[in-house]
Amino acid sequence: MPDDPAAAPSWTGSPLVARLTSYGQRLRRSDRRHPWVLDLAVIVALFLLFCVPDLVPGIDDGHGPDELRLAFTHLPAAGTLALQAGLLLPLFWRRRAPSVALALTAAVFVVQWSLGVFLRADVALLVALYSVTLHARLRHLPWACAGVVVLLLPVAARVSRAVSFWEALFFLLTAVTAAVALGLAVRIRRAQLASLRDRARQLEIERDQRSRLAAVTERTRMAREMHDIIGHNLSVIITLADGGAYAADVTPERSKQALELVGDAGRQALGELRRMLGVLREKADAPELNPQPGIGDLDALCTRIRAAGPEILLRSAGELDTLDRGVQLMTYRIVQEALTNTLKHAGPRTRVDVLIAVEGPALRIRVQDAGPPDAAAPLDPPAEEGHGIAGMRERAALYGGTVTVGPTAGGGWVVQAVLDLTPISVPPGGAP
Repeated sequence: MPDDPAAAPSWTGSPLVARLTSYGQRLRRSDRRHPWVLDLAVIVALFLLFCVPDLVPGIDDGHGPDELRLAFTHLPAAGTLALQAGLLLPLFWRRRAPSVALALTAAVFVVQWSLGVFLRADVALLVALYSVTLHARLRHLPWACAGVVVLLLPVAARVSRAVSFWEALFFLLTAVTAAVALGLAVRIRRAQLASLRDRARQLEIERDQRSRLAAVTERTRMAREMHDIIGHNLSVIITLADGGAYAADVTPERSKQALELVGDAGRQALGELRRMLGVLREKADAPELNPQPGIGDLDALCTRIRAAGPEILLRSAGELDTLDRGVQLMTYRIVQEALTNTLKHAGPRTRVDVLIAVEGPALRIRVQDAGPPDAAAPLDPPAEEGHGIAGMRERAALYGGTVTVGPTAGGGWVVQAVLDLTPISVPPGGAP
């Protein structure tokens, strides 16, 4: 069968099918609000179709074999109506208590046939069996079927005067099989629809969860970038401003130089913020954005930090220019965060050794400072890590790397990161 929707049967989109579908939906909604209406309507329909012909005198005259008509007892209208009511009224509870409804109908059925009365309303027994198949527990179904078959054996024997016993039994068992098969078909269909509805609800929940998770991940990434950009530049600006204020009375020319460096750092921070926020813009005419900083921008970073006072030695080894842009950005951010922490905790009069080296399949980053010049003893590790250290570890984890932070024997701090440069192998024609 073709998958093209245009190849679907034309009757599925006909106005008649759409109208019937609409009527069915209205009926289901009405049945959910007032279930007793449908139960009563079934009883009324069965009464009109199968009970009225037995109540109208002479409607069966001349119909059926004489042997069959003589085999049954004819009751007055009141007795016939009482038996019909006993067969049909239990169907009012066929959906709420299907097994009880079948038992009551079967009891009246036994009384009726013990009196030798034939009624068209016996179809209520099949309707009750259908309801048990559809609404009751499935473990009740074999017992219900066996009980109905046992009840129908005397019926087949009673009508054997006109037809063969086996023919009558075959017809009755066929009717029982049809009722059970119809009930099972409707039950399976309803179970499938319920499963589809549950699956649709689950998919909606999973979609919402994925959306929320993506939003949280994006907010975390933005917070990390904002922390790297604003935290670093503000630390440099504050240090330069403090130094400029101190130098204003002693060497005014140094104060002017500090103010110029403050302006440069502010413009640098503003440029990086614009670049990051520009990525989030959805306009098609967004301006061209400068590339994210990489290892080649570390010289400029160290220059800005040196302007605030620290003595920085930057060393590198290996082919760093060939590294992936993501690795370079991650390296830049880790060094930036480490230098920012050094400036905040060790002060402007410290020495910093920065090493970036490619060692086989790994990239090693080490930022070690000498600590404050007046520190008498090594610093204790902080009780809780800040967002910067957690951000460095999250960045390194993206490349299977690790970050270790701790004090040195000389009173300073060292930040070491190792990133895995091994490319992810992708099988031919498959996903990684």
